[in-house]
Amino acid sequence: MIDDKKYMTPRQIVEELDKYIIGQNDAKRNVAIALRNRWRRMNTPEDIQGEIVQNNILMIGATGVGKTEIARRLAKIADAPFTKVEASKFTEVGYVGRDVESMIRDLVEQSVNLVRANKKEEVKEKANQIVEEIILDALIPPLKPTSQTTTTGFGNLENGETPTNDQELNERTREKFREKIRSGELDERKIDIQIKQSGNPGIGMIGGGVMDEVSMMNLQEMISGMMPKKTKKRKVTIAEAKQLLLEEEAAKLVDMDEVKEEAIQKAQNTGIVFIDEVDKIAAGSKKGGGPDVSREGVQRDLLPIVEGSTVTTKYGVIQTDHILFIAAGAFHISKPSDLIPELQGRFPIRVELENLTKEDFYRILAEPKNALTKQYEALFEAENVELTFQDEALEEIASIAFKINSEVENIGARRLHTVMSHLLNDFLFDVPDKIGANAKIAITKEMVEENLSGLVENKDLSQFIL
Repeated sequence: MIDDKKYMTPRQIVEELDKYIIGQNDAKRNVAIALRNRWRRMNTPEDIQGEIVQNNILMIGATGVGKTEIARRLAKIADAPFTKVEASKFTEVGYVGRDVESMIRDLVEQSVNLVRANKKEEVKEKANQIVEEIILDALIPPLKPTSQTTTTGFGNLENGETPTNDQELNERTREKFREKIRSGELDERKIDIQIKQSGNPGIGMIGGGVMDEVSMMNLQEMISGMMPKKTKKRKVTIAEAKQLLLEEEAAKLVDMDEVKEEAIQKAQNTGIVFIDEVDKIAAGSKKGGGPDVSREGVQRDLLPIVEGSTVTTKYGVIQTDHILFIAAGAFHISKPSDLIPELQGRFPIRVELENLTKEDFYRILAEPKNALTKQYEALFEAENVELTFQDEALEEIASIAFKINSEVENIGARRLHTVMSHLLNDFLFDVPDKIGANAKIAITKEMVEENLSGLVENKDLSQFIL
């Protein structure tokens, strides 16, 4: 059985998503169920486990309503490898461009980075001890054990004790310097250390079309591994040495074969692939009568990946059967039924996201943990300036953003970024030259109206269009 303490219940997942995403309750419920179903599948008997089909999700909604954010937050909640791709960037096999298997290779790369980071964290304490010894050796080189000799050149210790021999004095001096290294007392002192240089990035490409991407990566890795590792002597502060050496020593302690194996398993069982702009490869999105090389052909290439197939990566072979695929699109010109029937069948859960209202805009500004207002407050706080927003001001900002979306292009919550940027740019420019430290800026409704209302009435709203 898999420990369920690491896996949230659907209600807990929705509660976590609510901290960052306003509205879209139907979408949240569906992705929460899909995420929990993974834990349920892994806790079923082994003879049925492989037969349980992954219920992929198709999100339908205009830009800026939260499709990408839901998928990204879901991956963070699950501590799962996540990659976002745009379907419009893929081309059919045989044409120049990205092939659909590259998204699985990207997912495995993310998985390797995730597992490697976790492994490094596990060995961090041991790596710190090794780094401490390296820095200590640079400051006070250890003496080789010898017969007792008269103390020379070291003088007395801080407590007034005189050691009986150089070896004992060396050990005591090292211990005192060890304490100073740990306390950060010596962080600004410079020392010489040996740092390994990265492998040769200049290995050239072999003629186009001769080798596929995976073979090329494996060849480059093999050649790089054969090259002798060069080291470079650098004079850095002890604080810098701690960071540089910690990364290097932690990497040495991590078993990369174990990382690759675990990463493949993690990607297979918990990976999430977000395919955006899937409406762009639907037949209905085709304009004009030109040749169709990146729509139905791409759909047919996507089909085996989503259905479940084997993909070769530089870290090993991965099965895609239980990877969660979330596709999304606005479907303004086309509709989901324009996708080929086989692909439609691989996305059985359809979720239609709602357009954001003026009230939603206000809540987006006020409630989420990463609200835009909180982001700007943090930016001003970095300059020791206090920025506050009156409630009426937030209502006015929400109203203006909603009105611009209604009259021009509807880009959802992204409109708030352009409105807030225009409202606060003058302040951001004047801090800290004109607006000094410890100043307080209160954004009022009148200030919002003065800065933005005239622009709303202006027919030329091009500066608001992203």
